[in-house]
Amino acid sequence: MHSSLGTFDYIIIGAGSAGCVLANRLSADPNTTVLLVEAGGKDDWFWIDIPVGYLYTIANPRTDWCYKTQPDEHLAGRSIHYARGRVLGGCSSINAMIYMRGQKSDYDYWASLGNAGWSWNDVLPLFRKVEDYQHGADEMHGAGGELRVEESRVRWEILEAWRDAAEECGIPKIPEFNRGDNFGSAYFQMNQRRGVRWSATKAFLRPVLSRPNLTVITNALVERLRIGRRNGMLRSEGVEFVHERDGRTFAEARKETILAAGSIGSPQLLQLSGVGPAAMLSARGIEPIRHLAGVGENLHDHLQIRMQYKVKNTVTLNERVNSVFGKIAMAAEYAVFKTGPLTMPPSQLGAFARSDAAQPTANIEWHVQPLSLDKFGDPLHTFPAITPSVCNLRPLSRGWVRIVSPDPAAYPEIKLNYLRALEDRAIAVDAMRYTRRIMAAKALSRFAPEEFRPGPGYETDEQLARGAGELGTTIFHPVGTCKMGDDAMAVVDDRLRVKGIQDLRVVDASIMPRITSGNTNAPVYMIAEKGSAMILEDQKK
Repeated sequence: MHSSLGTFDYIIIGAGSAGCVLANRLSADPNTTVLLVEAGGKDDWFWIDIPVGYLYTIANPRTDWCYKTQPDEHLAGRSIHYARGRVLGGCSSINAMIYMRGQKSDYDYWASLGNAGWSWNDVLPLFRKVEDYQHGADEMHGAGGELRVEESRVRWEILEAWRDAAEECGIPKIPEFNRGDNFGSAYFQMNQRRGVRWSATKAFLRPVLSRPNLTVITNALVERLRIGRRNGMLRSEGVEFVHERDGRTFAEARKETILAAGSIGSPQLLQLSGVGPAAMLSARGIEPIRHLAGVGENLHDHLQIRMQYKVKNTVTLNERVNSVFGKIAMAAEYAVFKTGPLTMPPSQLGAFARSDAAQPTANIEWHVQPLSLDKFGDPLHTFPAITPSVCNLRPLSRGWVRIVSPDPAAYPEIKLNYLRALEDRAIAVDAMRYTRRIMAAKALSRFAPEEFRPGPGYETDEQLARGAGELGTTIFHPVGTCKMGDDAMAVVDDRLRVKGIQDLRVVDASIMPRITSGNTNAPVYMIAEKGSAMILEDQKK
């Protein structure tokens, strides 16, 4: 039996980037009641605020779901850690803080699939609306919004030289990304305010927590959506969850239930509720209520190929971190000025280019890091080094998220199938060769770069494709598992309504038909802003 928490106009599942925006916008009307349900705890740990704290929040069960992917054949049979935020603010409390909208072509492609209102010209005003840009408003940026966007607060000699080398190889220096065409190199802009992480909680949730019509519950694991019938139609009636204090609880939704649990959580909850591929659900012991073949399918992500180079005659983060004096100096600089390496995201410098001339727009991206380590969570290497990671922005390989049992606490099966598509392997090879050309450019010669990953012995296309699988790892950009559209695998329509179920929407990265070019957090804010407006518009009809 479930105790009753009562009735709310809107119930939002997941207090991550999308959920915080939704809670803010939907509770703006004092006559509307909103419940926000989060499985994780409060975001009151100091490592969340300090930008470099991602080293301590990722792979930490206090803030991370700590998922593991299924082994992938083309990833050298490896299973990898798959971080997802389990805390107020969701991934915005543990991510790289990089503000990257993607490219104009990404959204125009969504619209070309029949998704009305999702072209670049449609969504740019929404990006601008939520933004508080450090340099003020212009035709591409907004000021006065909740989401602070600032420039990097630290520079490295080796990154400046890498940018010069990229220019030698045909990649021009540009002032910034986020203007529609990202071709070029620039320093990433970040969601920080004066050297402190600016998460979804700080931007959208904390300023409205005093609203009496907004209820926020943490440490509450949603078990399933309760789906009934009204006038012969399936309808989402509310949410069943287990709270650490109150036990099994039911909350009723008068108007709508909104899934904002992300590309892993949202399809998992639909499947647990009987919505998804009917045969798969039956095999897992779930009675199918609504057959939707695409729930949990179309999972894709950016695979980052982490080539690494030893360098000389310069200082990188490796030596700073491995020196007691270096650590003291970094801590002191941050404490006094809120500048320096402790303000760093994992990557500071980016570059976009075409892997070959046939590509219509930039299709590969570098995240260049003045550091090296075996994998996140491991110590930095003791020698000076850099990591010019490169990824395919439009991968064709697709995977899935599938529940393994009716138990809501059981982690779902996460299968990416990285590099399964032949074209993805070909682009990986081209991207690695492009990286080598940059590293061999004159601008970097004084640092004597020496490739040690993948290193000698990886020269042929076959060897490099194998090396990509050995080096490749996620940048934590899962999308697509409840994709928007009108084809047989679509889960939501272009107003983000789940097909065939009234009063139920998905508003998060899982609705992307195809991944955007670059980091996915900024697009999620836009999706939530647009989703909020559509919910309020539809209620007036």
